Parts: sequence; structure tokens; C-alpha cells
Amino acid sequence: MTIWTDLADLEFKLYYLDANGIKTRVLEAGTGEPLILLHGTGGHIEAYAKNMKGLSEHFRVINIDMVGHGYTAKPDRQYGIDFYSEHLLGVIQALNLSKVYLSGESLGGWVAAWFAAEHPEYVKAMVLNTPGNVNNKPEVMKKLKDSTLKAVLEANYENVKTRLEWLMYDKSQVTDELIEARYNIYTQPSYQEAVHHIVCLQDLEIRKLYSWDPSWCGKINVPTLLAWTDHDPTSTVEEAKPIQDMIPNSELVVIKDAGHWPQWEKPEEFNTVLIDFLLKHGNETVKEESSLVTIAHLESTI
Repeated sequence: MTIWTDLADLEFKLYYLDANGIKTRVLEAGTGEPLILLHGTGGHIEAYAKNMKGLSEHFRVINIDMVGHGYTAKPDRQYGIDFYSEHLLGVIQALNLSKVYLSGESLGGWVAAWFAAEHPEYVKAMVLNTPGNVNNKPEVMKKLKDSTLKAVLEANYENVKTRLEWLMYDKSQVTDELIEARYNIYTQPSYQEAVHHIVCLQDLEIRKLYSWDPSWCGKINVPTLLAWTDHDPTSTVEEAKPIQDMIPNSELVVIKDAGHWPQWEKPEEFNTVLIDFLLKHGNETVKEESSLVTIAHLESTI
């Protein structure tokens, strides 16, 4: 299977929008309630190619290259979680969306959680996909930083392949097409400069400004599912527990036989997990809001 095969019979749009001055690449398909997908460090919209068709049967899927990534603009500044969150807000406002579902993988999950803590009024429910490295393990941070810099600054087939294989439990899932797509992104002159901003979160002094902590996670008041795997190279299933404890009423599911990209390695299972959780809790939110409106109406007539 290739990325094009997965998209071939799907009606989709690939376009750019202006998110508060940041030219942003978007892949969109489907109708209904909006679901925004956020990739991980060094990622791009192709990371969700296998999920677009299944998810678009239930949602208006909005798959973006985050700021500094893919073919989105790459400002010359530090990319902290707050900056990624501001960019996400710009995307939502540019599309005139009032409420969205969110699902983010790795860095994208971290950004989704931060955004939900800062802007809960925009979020209906979210799935955090292998957000990982809750404990800021130096060896994981060094591995991610070094492999990303090598894949970009010394870009060739083998280095990009190695970076992608690190994400997978089943290394055969790394196709030549995926390698080429990422190689073309990494060899952009603007990306060669931006990569230093991208990996800044792997430096502890910067990372600790945004580390998972009850002080901000406790503000998350939207239904949240942690989608972990049993072979995530960044953290064990047991290490999901701290995040689950920090985020009120969050739930945990484990996808078996997958690494850091369960959406790619186990697309059908991942889609089912995401669809079931978001639709269940999205409908509950609608019922709660309807009840509040009814109560408010009754009170106003008494």
C-alpha cells in the first residue's frame, strides 16, 4: 500500500491557509464535526494518510502540517509548545470553527493537551496518541534530537529511513514512498534552518517550561483518551499513568503490536478507537449542553 493508494478513491482537498500570518498546509476530507489531526516531531500530514478515508466517514478531517514542519511556513524563532498552540488557534480561527475534536501524536498530543488546557472552549473531546516521555528521560530526548538532526542535516535515504524505522515496531511499514516524502521535506533549505527550532524541546532547560504537570493538565476539562502502545520507544505503558492521573477523568487504551505511530501501523484499530471515543463523548457533550439550555430556559420563565 502507498500513500496515494490510501487517498486514491477519497474526495479530499490539499490547500494552504493563512493562520495568523503563517502559511499552513492542510489536507482535508469528509463532512460533519471537525477533527484536527496533529503529527509529531519532524512529522507532516502524510503521517495520517492511512487514516483519512476511515475518519472522513464520520468527521470533517483537517490534517495540518504544524508550524515549522512539512510545507508549512518556518518562522525563525524557538518552537515551544505555546507557539504550536497559538498556531493551532490560528488554524481554527482561519477556518471559522467554534468547536473541534483533536487528536495529536507524540508532539501533537502534547500540543493538543496544552491547547485544551488554555482554550477548553474550542475542544469537544480529544485523543492523545503516544504523547510519550512524560518523565523527560535524557536518553530519549538525546535519541530523538540526534536522529532528527542527522536525518535533516545529513539527509539521505538511509538516514531518513533510520529515523522513520525508530517510530515503528514493524520496520517493514517504512515504505520507499514514505522515505521519499520525508526526504523531500527535510531537504528544503528552510527546513534545514528550522530543524534547530524543532528539536529545541529536547533540551531540558527549554522543555521544563512545558513539562507535563498537574498545574496545567489539571485545567483540562474535556473528555480525554490516552492511546498508548506496547512498543512505544519513548515510554512504557506504565509511564502513561502519570498523565492519566494529571488529566481529570481521562481514560487509557493500549494498542498492541505497535510503536510510536499506531495510526500508521494499526490504522483500522486506531480509527475505531478514536471514532468510538470521540463520538461517544461528543454526543454526551451535546446532551449536556442541551440540558443546560433547557434549564436556563426554564429558569428564565419562572
